[in-house]
Amino acid sequence: MCVTCGCSGDGNITITNPQQDELLKIDANSNQHHHTDNDNHYYEHSHTLADGTVITHTHNHHSHLLKEGDTTQESGARSGPEKTSALALEPPAFSVNSQENYRLHTQMHGTTISLEQDILAKNNLMAAQNRGWFKGRNIIALNLVSSPGAGKTTLLTRTINDLKGQLSINVIEGDQETVNDALKIKETGCKVVQINTGTGCHLDAAMVEKGYTQLNPPLDSVVMIENVGNLVCPALFDLGEQAKVAILSVTEGEDKPIKYPHMFRASQVMILNKIDLLPYVQFDLERCIEYTLQVNPQIQIFQVSAITGTGLENWYEWLCSQCQRLGNSSIK
Repeated sequence: MCVTCGCSGDGNITITNPQQDELLKIDANSNQHHHTDNDNHYYEHSHTLADGTVITHTHNHHSHLLKEGDTTQESGARSGPEKTSALALEPPAFSVNSQENYRLHTQMHGTTISLEQDILAKNNLMAAQNRGWFKGRNIIALNLVSSPGAGKTTLLTRTINDLKGQLSINVIEGDQETVNDALKIKETGCKVVQINTGTGCHLDAAMVEKGYTQLNPPLDSVVMIENVGNLVCPALFDLGEQAKVAILSVTEGEDKPIKYPHMFRASQVMILNKIDLLPYVQFDLERCIEYTLQVNPQIQIFQVSAITGTGLENWYEWLCSQCQRLGNSSIK
């Protein structure tokens, strides 16, 4: 599933529709062979090593800088007919597993290989499709991200109950196992589907596509995507959402924004939850806000308690403003 962090790979990904008591299984390998034309430069290619090992790369663009006389062999690529013969290389003594685009420089028998690879290209193509699907139906899609226990589900159920007279909210729920959170959300009366990722540590765009297909949210509505609890990998995966909303609780420590800067840099909103517990925990509120703005000066911060309701009016005002800004007529 995830070439970035190496999670999952067992294909045990399921979608449960609590409204219909229906369980579906997603084939984790069903989207592994995307090919586009030369305009997108998206393809797979292989290298056959001296011992017969085949290494396959999937990427958007690449270059090989070889000595005179060296050639490469590629399968599936549309980069030109000149690449016809094989370059035998010793098997590399290491593997590269990066969280971002990377450049690999390796010296083998005097040959320099420069490989530029966008390992998230496949996900980004699906995310663009998702974004178009949401936009075409005038749906506001938000990606709720946090570490486990920050209060995403409690905040979500409170938001749905408080705004059910104003907004049509539907939920795609992500967890490794169980349908517990989906059942809690179902009790609010809104439509929800549960995606279980097995050993996966995040949702990706293909899972979300399967989720909203099963959910079938109405036009002019809001889709809340509650991601798997994790402050690392969900930052890297575009799901086609309008915005990421990072939820941080005061029980976690004020330095989370600088410990996990990619997540807070990728988010448009941070909801600082459980502020009703401030008198009982060691949490430096001013320093947390300072750290957050240091990482992302443009982020909007709301201090709330999903239990007592303190500060939620600011979060609700922002949510409704997003609907109004895009002409979403779900506001009643």
